[in-house]
Amino acid sequence: MKQYKGFSLIELLIVVAIIGILATIGMGFYGDHVLSSNRTDGRAALTETAASLEKCRSLYGAYNHANCRTATAYTTDKGLYTISAPTLTDTTFVLNAAPQLGQVNDADCLTLTLDNTGLKGATGGLPPIECW
Repeated sequence: MKQYKGFSLIELLIVVAIIGILATIGMGFYGDHVLSSNRTDGRAALTETAASLEKCRSLYGAYNHANCRTATAYTTDKGLYTISAPTLTDTTFVLNAAPQLGQVNDADCLTLTLDNTGLKGATGGLPPIECW
C-alpha cells in the first residue's frame, strides 16, 4: 500500500472551524475593548467642561454667568458623546455625556455624569467607578 502524506479534508475542516470559533470570540472581546476605550472621549470632555465652568465661577462668581459659553451643548471632536448641562445654576452644575454613533452600544456605561462637587456617575450595567 502507498502511504499518502498531507491532511485529509476532515482535518482541514476541523481546523477551519476552530479558527472561526476563535475569531468570533476575539471579535467580541475586541468590540468591548473599543467601546470601553472610547469612554475616554466622554470623560475628557466632561472634565474639560467642568474646568471651564470652574474658571467661569472664579471669574464671575456663578457657573451660569452670561459671559460663560460653557453651558451650550456640544458634540465631542470624535462625535462619540454629546455634552450637556441639564442642571446649571449660580452655585451648582451637573454635566452629562450622552453616547452617540456606535458608542450607544456600550450598555455597560451609557450616560456619564459629573457635578460641581466632583461626583462622577454613570448609567448602565457597571458601577460608576468602573466607567470612570
